[in-house]
Amino acid sequence: MAEGIKFAIEPKPVTIEEGCSHLRAMSSLIEPAKRECEDCVKVGGRWVHLRTCQTCGGTRCCDSSPNRHASRHARASGHPIIASAERGERWLYCYVDDETTEY
Repeated sequence: MAEGIKFAIEPKPVTIEEGCSHLRAMSSLIEPAKRECEDCVKVGGRWVHLRTCQTCGGTRCCDSSPNRHASRHARASGHPIIASAERGERWLYCYVDDETTEY
C-alpha cells in the first residue's frame, strides 16, 4: 500500500484468500474520498461508474465512461488494483492479471 498518503476515509481491513498475488497482498480497502471522477471534474467530463485505485486512493471513471480514466491511470501509474466505488458493490479488479474478486 502507499505509505505516507493521508486518506479522507481510513482504509478498511480486507481478506482475500484467492486471486492473484496483487489481490492476496491487499491488507486494507481504500474507499473513495468523494463520489466523483477526479479527472472528469478537471476537464468537465461525465462518468458512468466510479472505481477507486487501491494504491493511491484516487477515484476515476470506468471503461463504460467516455474518458476511461481508471484504466488510463492504471496503465500510466502501474497501480494494479481498483475497487468499485459504487454503493452496494463489493469487488476488486486487478488490471495486471485480469482478475476480479468480491469481498
